[in-house]
Amino acid sequence: MKPNRDFEAFKREFIRRQEQFGLNGYQVYFSHEPSDNSFASIDADQGEMVATVRLNSDLPDKSKPFKNPKQSAKHEAIHLLLNRLEANALYRFATKEDIYEATEELVHKLERLIP
Repeated sequence: MKPNRDFEAFKREFIRRQEQFGLNGYQVYFSHEPSDNSFASIDADQGEMVATVRLNSDLPDKSKPFKNPKQSAKHEAIHLLLNRLEANALYRFATKEDIYEATEELVHKLERLIP
């Protein structure tokens, strides 16, 4: 099977950001598969220190002009950076939706701040 250039760029950028952010304690797995509504996603288990990072392999035609594998990798690496905060916050009295919204807001701010 021929390697996908976008997926390879996505993986390289994620690993670079993982190292930059000092997140080397996580075992990271990569997947290139169809997904609903997003360019990329991450599922992380803080207790197990394992993360699966996915790049959408089946973008709708209307989204293809906006794809940016490096930016998507950076975005998901920032989510991993915030994973401990998010996991700890879930043990408090805020709802999952409240925490997700606040985390997403911070991720977007950090995307602009981190080169």
